[in-house]
This record gives sequence, C-alpha cells and structure tokens, in this order.
Amino acid sequence: MRIKILSTALKDLSEGRLFYEKQGEGLGEYFFDSLFSDIDSLMLYGGIHPKFIGYHRMLSKRFPYAIYYRLEAKAVVVVYRVLDLRRDPKRIRQSLESGRTRRHT
Repeated sequence: MRIKILSTALKDLSEGRLFYEKQGEGLGEYFFDSLFSDIDSLMLYGGIHPKFIGYHRMLSKRFPYAIYYRLEAKAVVVVYRVLDLRRDPKRIRQSLESGRTRRHT
C-alpha cells in the first residue's frame, strides 16, 4: 500500500510538534518521528482499525493522538487528520465531519 498525507494532517502534525517542543527541547522531534512511524505502519496494517465517523482510527503508540484515514482504490491509504485525543470530543467530531463535506487534494 501507498500512503498519502493530506495538508490537513500535516498541519495537525506541525501543531503537535510545536506544542511538544515547548514542553521540552527535542520532544517535538520525538513526537514527529513517533507519529510518522505510526503512519508508516499503515502500509502493512491499513484498514484493520475500527471506524469512527466514517474514518479508520489508529491510536498512536506513544502520544494521545489518533490518526484518521481512509482506504482508496489502488491500495492507497489517505491520512486526513492526526488529532489530539485530549480535545473536546465535539471538536474532534467537527474536524472530521467538515472533511467529509469537501474533497481534499
């Protein structure tokens, strides 16, 4: 499988990286590397995770984040969002539902 990461997910990753870097030097880089490792695992395990609001949801191994993705034709995993699970659940739902109403490129 191939992985495509949308700009919305990259923005989520950048925001998380900045947050964790403020918590301690080097922690932002560790966050970024850890989440990309989780995303890379989707090449093997894409599609096995439970669905949540129309997306597969994979929980990060090291941080309280979830990776929301869909499978598309030709064995492509499309990562839509990478969200902090400490957020208000309503805000997470809104972030995911807004992605269903428009097409990402």
